[in-house]
Formats: sequence, C-alpha cells, structure tokens
Amino acid sequence: MVMSSNDKLAVGWIGAGRMGAAMVTRLAAAGVAPMVWNRTRAKAEALVERGCTVADQIAQLRARDVVFTMVSTDEDLRQVLFGGGGLLADPATAPAIVVDCSTVSTATSAKIREICAGRGVGFLAAPVSGNAKVVRAGGLSFAVSGPRETYERVVPLLRHIGGSVAYVGDDDVARLVKICHNLFLGVVTQSLAEITVLAEKGGVPRAAFLDFLNNSVLGSTFTRYKTPAFVHLDYTPTFTPLLLRKDFDLGLAAARDHDVPMPLAALTATLIQSTIGTGRVDEDFAILLDLQARASGVELKPEHTPVDDGLE
Repeated sequence: MVMSSNDKLAVGWIGAGRMGAAMVTRLAAAGVAPMVWNRTRAKAEALVERGCTVADQIAQLRARDVVFTMVSTDEDLRQVLFGGGGLLADPATAPAIVVDCSTVSTATSAKIREICAGRGVGFLAAPVSGNAKVVRAGGLSFAVSGPRETYERVVPLLRHIGGSVAYVGDDDVARLVKICHNLFLGVVTQSLAEITVLAEKGGVPRAAFLDFLNNSVLGSTFTRYKTPAFVHLDYTPTFTPLLLRKDFDLGLAAARDHDVPMPLAALTATLIQSTIGTGRVDEDFAILLDLQARASGVELKPEHTPVDDGLE
C-alpha cells in the first residue's frame, strides 16, 4: 500500500480498553479520529462521540495506512493479527504500517516483525510508560524501535498521543526498554512501600512522609503520582498485580538470556506473587503497601489529607 501524506493518514486502532481508549481520545482531539475495533464492541462505541468510527470486523482495518494495536498479552496480539479474520491473516491485503503499543515478549515481537517484513508491512514496536490518567494528562512516554524511515512516518501521530517519544533503535529493542522500565516500576514501588510503612510504624503520618519525600531530591513524577493511593488506600486499578507479574516474568527471562543477575527484581517478583496469592488481582499493584504493612504488624487506615498526584 502507498501511504498518504502525514496529515491525511487513515488510522485504525485495535484495543479500546482503559489505555487504548484514552490514547484514541487524544488522537481524535488532534483531528485524527481512527476506525476502532475492540473485542467488546461497547467500549469502541463509546468513542463514536469523539469522532471515531467502529469496525465490525478487524478485516475492515486492513485498508488503513497505519493500524495501532494495544492489547494485554502476547496471545491477544497474535490473535488480533493472525487469528481468524485477523489484521494480517490475508496475505493479499494489509495496512502499510502496524504500530504495536502492547507490552509483549521480544520473541513474539520479532516473529511479528518477520511476518510483516515478508508482506511489505512496516512494523514498529512502541510500548508505553503510563496509564490512562497519565495519557489524559499528556504525560505518556513511548519507546519506539524499528526502521527509522517507518518511525519518521508515524512520529507525528505518536506525539499527538504522548508527551515523550524516544526512538531507541532497530528491530525490537523497545521491548527490552519497556521490560526494564517495568522491572524498575515494581522494585521502586516495593521500596516505597517498605520505607512508608517504616515511617508510619515510627509515628509519621503517610501524607507527611510522602510530602517530604516528593519534595526531596529522591522524589519523582512516579512517587508523587502514587501518593494518593498510598495515603488514601485507594487501589482503583491502573495496573494490576497480574499484569506486573507478566512483565517480571518477561524481565527475569531476559536477564537470564543476557546473564545479568537481578537479585532485587527476583525478590520483588516473589512479593508480587504474594499479593496475587491473596486473591486481590483486580486492584492496583499499589497493594504491595498492604502486604508490607501486614508483614510489619501495621494496620493501615485511610488518611483523609488532600494530596496532589502531580498530574492535575
């Protein structure tokens, strides 16, 4: 397929969950309203008021210039691309470029890239850092890898969605970047839980401790963002322990492949598994705080102090 110019690209989108819907909304607000397919049609239909159209079948997206995918697992991605009626199931017709924003393994990504190359389809791995609220605030970050010329074609679209777009190299190295990111996410959250519980058990309110931390040299966008969950014990899910466990599995497998010892990540993986063992798999992974408090003999109660998540 010959692509149209950047300002007239026909865009398709697969996956309208929390993240996908927020990303599509930003594209639509920039004047690029995609045709959207989602397994649960009602989620895609919610985007019609943003100017989007809804595809009855994935095959309708094959005529698009660029199709984004945002799904949960490797198997989900394989299914929407190669399953019955999938985007790339018909060798005779396909979009010019596929941009995958999911967090999947490097092996799966490499196989998809190989198939795309054989059909003349450009493929970019473009995993993201952030959640739906971060997307809405314009703070989403992309790590992108693949052919540089393909990246240059779609980077204006990526910049409509996110506040930061980093081209990190060829092939599938963006997958490793995202996996490393999420390993750090888990380790930092566990460390934050430990020191917060220590401060509370010593008599310091969580809000006071986190206010000090957030305004110190060790504070960050992330620690500030997680502060309301830690202070109010609001575990409305942004990223679940099950999804974090999946990423730790990928990360520790990559560490073995590259002969990199990761003792802190390995221990954190065990603690993440412990949260899953409690059955609280539909809450935010910030429940690591509860697990740490229980192990420390601390009974947590919500603090009703107003705190800022840094995104408003």
